[in-house]
Amino acid sequence: MSSMAGLKPQHFIWRMEGNVALIQLDRPDRKNPLTFESYAELRDTFRALPYADDVDAVVFLPNGGNFCSGGDVHDIIGPLVDMDMKGLLAFTRMTGDLVKAMIACNKPIISAIDGVAVGAGAIIAMASDLRLATPEAKAAFLFTRVGLAGCDMGACAMLPRIIGQGRAAELLYTGRSMSAEEGERWGFYNRLVAADALEAEALNMAARIAAGPTFAHGITKTQLNQEWSMGLEQAIEAEAQAQAICMQTRDFERAYRAFVAKEKPVFEGD
Repeated sequence: MSSMAGLKPQHFIWRMEGNVALIQLDRPDRKNPLTFESYAELRDTFRALPYADDVDAVVFLPNGGNFCSGGDVHDIIGPLVDMDMKGLLAFTRMTGDLVKAMIACNKPIISAIDGVAVGAGAIIAMASDLRLATPEAKAAFLFTRVGLAGCDMGACAMLPRIIGQGRAAELLYTGRSMSAEEGERWGFYNRLVAADALEAEALNMAARIAAGPTFAHGITKTQLNQEWSMGLEQAIEAEAQAQAICMQTRDFERAYRAFVAKEKPVFEGD
């Protein structure tokens, strides 16, 4: 296992609050767009997280009143116009690898959205496990507005599972913004929070999760994602095996002994 507390990324802000990692894109003057470099650095960071024993949850935060404005028009979209097919496919695979890494990182991820979360910013929110937003948040999967398909970075697979096929189709065909109220009503956001309370609420949620049985949380995240492609009987069997694994942990025994003693269990993640 490794420690990530001392991580010093070049293309985004990383800090730790206890065993919760906080990430902020760091170009607030341009609503925090992604670049080739920040995509790659985020992907590599999430690929390293399964081996980090000092991180039990991750929170994406806004910066300067906005979450993320997607791929930078000048730094990404301009160069893509001049790329050949080999280069384009390498890029689209890299962006998809960020989502894969988020799914496989074994840590619960919370996105706290304020202002705009569009394009790849909306995808990062979508690929998170939980989402909070301010009433001013606007999310848009605006790929069609730049002449592309809505099927980017797993959107056609994941978004319908969160908000339903018809609603996802509308957003992916039109590229229109989803208001915060719509997002909460449709189940994209877990709840809406005032802007001045957003970071504290996200940190509080992450801390509560991180104080739980973190090994078991990793199992839950794995099953939530792997069971998409399973039939019901396969899913039930997979969960039987997963739960039997969790029953071998010390956290399971700690919970039992705390219950008997009428105390609150203190989980240690093993």
